[in-house]
This record gives sequence, C-alpha cells and structure tokens, in this order.
Amino acid sequence: MSSSRVFVVGVGMTKFEKPGRREGWDYPDMAREAGTNALNDAGVDYGEVEQAYVGYVYGESTSGQRAVYELGMTGIPVVNVNNNCSTGSTALFLAAQAVRSGTVDCALALGFEKMQPGSLGATFTDREQPMLKHMDLLAQISEVRFPPAPWMFGAAGREHMEEHGSKPEHFAKIGEKNHRHSVNNPYAQFQDEFTLDEILDAPMIYEPLTKLQCSPTSDGSGAAILASEDFVEQHDLADQAIEIVGQAMTTDFESSFETRKAKDVIGYDMNVKASQAVYEQAELAPGDFQVIELHDCFSANELLLYEALGLTEEGGAPDLIDAGDNTYGGKWVINPSGGLISKGHPLGATGLAQCAELNWQLRGQADDRQVDDVDACLQHNIGLGGAAVVTAYRRAVN
Repeated sequence: MSSSRVFVVGVGMTKFEKPGRREGWDYPDMAREAGTNALNDAGVDYGEVEQAYVGYVYGESTSGQRAVYELGMTGIPVVNVNNNCSTGSTALFLAAQAVRSGTVDCALALGFEKMQPGSLGATFTDREQPMLKHMDLLAQISEVRFPPAPWMFGAAGREHMEEHGSKPEHFAKIGEKNHRHSVNNPYAQFQDEFTLDEILDAPMIYEPLTKLQCSPTSDGSGAAILASEDFVEQHDLADQAIEIVGQAMTTDFESSFETRKAKDVIGYDMNVKASQAVYEQAELAPGDFQVIELHDCFSANELLLYEALGLTEEGGAPDLIDAGDNTYGGKWVINPSGGLISKGHPLGATGLAQCAELNWQLRGQADDRQVDDVDACLQHNIGLGGAAVVTAYRRAVN
C-alpha cells in the first residue's frame, strides 16, 4: 500500500430479500436504491464519481453499466467484477486501489445480486467448472455430497471436530448468535430468534450443519463511496469519514491443494495470509478490533475463521464460543448484522453490506445493534475458487 489515504464517506444498501419476494424488483432497481442511499449518505452528487466498480455473479455482461446508469450517465469507466462470494469486497478493493493510487479522488463500489431460490448451481455445463480442482481433491478426503457448498464447508467442520474436539453445539451456537443479532437489523432477510435446540433440531443439510446454520440465497444490493483525503477536506466530510487502514486480497496458494486438508480447500490459508497482511499494514492486532463482520456462509466457516484471523490459536475456537467472546459483552462482537446466515447472502452485495455495517458501527449509527466504544473494525469476505479480501477500518484521525 502507498501512503495515500482512502476513506469511506458514504454507504448504502437495500433490505436483503428472499429471491422473488418483491415482485418486479430487478437489479437496476436494487442498484438505484443502494447507490442513491450511499450518495445521499455522503452528500455527493453522482457527477463527482470518477470511476465505478460494480460486482455481481449471476448476470449478463455489462450489467454493471446498466445498474449504474440508474444513478447517472456521465461516461466514466465502469468495471464489471465477478469473484464469486467475495465479489462485493473485490469491487471495494479495486475502488480503494484507484483512490489510493491517485488515479481518482472519488470512486463508487457497488454490488448486487438477483438470485434463484434454492442451492447454487452451475450456469455453464459445457466447460471446466472453476472449482472442479478443489472438489476433486476434497472427494479424496471426504465423502461426496451435493449440493457442493454445504459439503465443502461441512467437511471442514467435521475435520475440526476430529482434530480439535469441537462439537455440533459449537457450530449451532454460532447460528443461534447470528440469528439473535439479526433481530435488530431492519436490512436482514430474517429477523427471527431461535433457541439452541431449535438450531440443532432444524433439518440436517450436511452434518454438523443444520438449515439454520446455512446462509440463504438472497436478492439485494450494497454500495460505498470512497474518497481521497483531499476530497474529504474539500467536501467537509471528516466527521463521517472512515479510513481504510489496511486491505489485502489473496487467491489460492499451493497449500490449498497440497495439504490435503478440507480447511485449506475452502480457503483457510488465504484467510490467514490476507489477515496477517492487513494487521501489518494497519499496525493493529486482532485484539485491537471491537467489531468484526466475517464470511459466515456456514457456521463451520465462522468457527474456522476465528482461528484463521488470529482471534484464537488453532483449535481454540470452541473455547472462544463457550466464553461468549463472539457477541455483546465478549472480546469481539462478530457479525452484529446477523451475518450471511441471517442477514442473507446476495453474492455480489455481501461484501458491501459488511462495509456498510462496519461504517455505521464506527460512526455510532447502528441503532439497536450499536457496540460501545468502537474504534476499529475488521471485515472478511471470501469466494471459493478463490479470493479472500480482508479490510481494516478506523475512524478518521488527523
């Protein structure tokens, strides 16, 4: 990273919805709502945005242009981004790079998704699937089950149980926590609280993962306005500007395929390397953050991330969970939004919804979800195939 500073000055999102629930709600409508909210939050006119990075997974080419045309048609470069479940944070990463490099003073990162109900499936079946290499390896060390996503993450959860003694209750406690957190999030797809027994007794998807520990498909959009230090000063935005003090993106290392570990197939090593780079850039340690939004596509992934992000030593996640150090009153409040499990997971929007939540927390604007005395926040977002993006935020300081 160069010495140039990058700030988030506006965020916005839609409520995340079950696919098709809002009749006639197409991706341009979602993008207009989230983008307008972010621009209004920043007090910035779309005409001041110099580049846009627009993420989505399921859509035709140049859907990004069609989406931002709802905000204006000013001829700026619009880059379409697709990085599986980390698409939104990849758009954020690229927008931040553009500002940090001095190429632009103001950039838009926007993500959206219009999904089909049910499990994710392949769109093109006449060519190599991008995760076939991952799945072939996992099939050698774990029984094959479909759909692929819960199998892949569930296998990593089982591996943790065998190696470190975690129990089904530890994974279920994560689901219980995230559903409980989402009760206070008006943007969440689900706002229902469940007991631990209800989580455990829900239909089994892939042991130890029950349905209430799995993220749903969702429709929705998120957006962020990123700006340089000069832009913040010129527009008198210091009071709401949140600085990106560390950011890193990694893709698969050879270890993803050489260790013969289920956890590395789903990106454990990517997560470790990205988070370590961010801690070094930000000059912060895991204990310096108060709030973390991380990629709980399944409760097994959240448990593994406690260790990959350095919140505890390898094998220490069950103790962290039992101590309540992942919720209000503990060491960290993790996924106060409800996370992907309860807030929902429109793939292209997820990373930007995480960004919005953390900016609200740092500004003290998270309403009933607000954590006390928030100074620094951490974001983690991953897409298999693969890309992990980790971002550290702090309130702007002179």
